[in-house]
Amino acid sequence: MKIRYKFAIAMLTVAGIVGPPAFAAQNKGDKVAAQPADAAAKPQLPGGASALSETHGDWTVNCQVTGTNKVCSLSHQQFNKQSGQRLLAIELTTKTGQDAAGTLALPFGLALANGVALEIDDKKLDGTLQFNTCQAVGCLVPVTFDADITPLLQNATTLKINAIAADTMQPISFTISLNGFGSALARTADLSAD
Repeated sequence: MKIRYKFAIAMLTVAGIVGPPAFAAQNKGDKVAAQPADAAAKPQLPGGASALSETHGDWTVNCQVTGTNKVCSLSHQQFNKQSGQRLLAIELTTKTGQDAAGTLALPFGLALANGVALEIDDKKLDGTLQFNTCQAVGCLVPVTFDADITPLLQNATTLKINAIAADTMQPISFTISLNGFGSALARTADLSAD
């Protein structure tokens, strides 16, 4: 009886020392690659995708992962129905969903020195935004919507951009639909979170 007891204790001791590695052993052909320490820090999108595009009403959410960089934005574009040429575009980024910043691209032919004024559902916002440059895509205006303005955009139906035509010096307006803006802003903030 003592021999069986000692044998059982010895086997349990051997199993305790050799057991876990033996249970974890794999076939000779199986190889486990060590994950680099920074692999967990790499930004990811749902499903491990490297790019994502979603439609939220009249707005689009785009995200792209390149290396260790993740860029997410929400945008709206309008095109000329006959020529297919882009008339205007707005692209914004947000980390919190409480504010947003980005660029408004407007067509050529505007009086740049006059800048643009914004209205949300016919409520004029204070101040004038200045053009900072013109490129092949159009003339660019940096825009920032703080935590006071963003809720107005989320609950409104239109954002109007008022400018002056350079040739006639007459007012010209562009209207951007805000249908889907709120959900696009929230989704962009969610996807931008690390």
